[in-house]
Amino acid sequence: MWNSVAPAIVAFAAELVLCPLLIPMLKRMKFGQYIREEGPQAHLKKAGTPTMGGISFLLAMVIGLLVVLPSLKELWIVPAMALGFGLIGFLDDFIKVVMKHNEGLKPWQKFALQILAAALFAWYLYVTKAPTSLNLRLIGTRLELGWFYYFFVIFVVVAVTNGTNFNDGLDGLSSSVTSVISIFLMVVCALTGSVFGSAASAMLGALLGFLVFNAYPAKVFMGDTGSLALGGFVSAMAFVLDMPLLILVFGFIYVAEVVSVILQVAYFKATHGKRLFKMAPIHHHFELLGWHETRVVTIFSIVTLVLCLVSLWILFR
Repeated sequence: MWNSVAPAIVAFAAELVLCPLLIPMLKRMKFGQYIREEGPQAHLKKAGTPTMGGISFLLAMVIGLLVVLPSLKELWIVPAMALGFGLIGFLDDFIKVVMKHNEGLKPWQKFALQILAAALFAWYLYVTKAPTSLNLRLIGTRLELGWFYYFFVIFVVVAVTNGTNFNDGLDGLSSSVTSVISIFLMVVCALTGSVFGSAASAMLGALLGFLVFNAYPAKVFMGDTGSLALGGFVSAMAFVLDMPLLILVFGFIYVAEVVSVILQVAYFKATHGKRLFKMAPIHHHFELLGWHETRVVTIFSIVTLVLCLVSLWILFR
C-alpha cells in the first residue's frame, strides 16, 4: 500500500513546490509559448504563456519515486522512458523557444530521435527476455511475433508518443487524459501485484499537481518536454504490463488525435485543398464547432475513463 500511495502524495506535494518556482523563471527567461497563426484564433491570447512546464512534473515524478528507492532497480525503465522522451521534447522546445526557430526540431530529426529511443526500449525488452508474443485477451491466446515483435515495439512507442504530443493542445487536456490513464495503470498494477504501480502512482501525483497550474486558464504549458514524456511513460507501462494492444482502447484519445491528423492531410491532398475536419488534431475540430476548451477536456477525459473501465473488463473478465 505504501508503494502504491506514497509516490503520488510525494510527487503531488513536490509539484506544488516546483511549479510555482519554475513559472517565474520561465517568464524571466521569456520561455513563452509560440501560437501558430493558422490555429484557432482564440488561442492567440495564450501567446507568451510559459511553456516547458513538463520539466517540473518530470522532476516531481522522480522525487515521488525516491520514497520507494529499494524498488527503483526493478521499475527504472518506466521513468527512464519518460525522461528520455522528455529530453527529445526539451530539445524541440529549446530550439523553438530559446533559439526562436518556430518549427523546433525538423520532422525527420524528431522522428529519428523517437525511433532511437524506442529502439533502446526494444533492446531492453530483448535483454530482459520479455515475451515476443502479443496477448490476445479477448480470444484467450497469444500471437507469437518472433523478431518482428521488436519492430512492433518501435512502431507502437513512436505512435503513442506522437499521440500524446498531438493531444497537448488545450489547457489541461493532456494532463487530464493521462491522469485518468495513470489511475487505470495503478489499478492494473494493484490487481496483478506489479511493482510498476509505483511509477504510475508517481506520474499521477505529478500530473495532478501540474493540473493545478495547467487547468484552464493555464498559467503554464507542458510543451513537448511534457507531452513526449507522457508518451514514453504510457507506452513503457503498456509493454511491461503485457498489454500493448489495449492502448487502442484505453489510449483511444491518443489514437484519435493521430488518426485525425493523418486523415486530414490525406484528404487535403486527395481533394486539392478540402478539409475533412475543421482543424486537426481532432480536439480543435470540436473547439471550432463551438465547444469551450473545458468541455472538450471534460468529454475527452470521460471517454478515457469509460474506455479504461472497458479495458479493466477485458483484462479481468
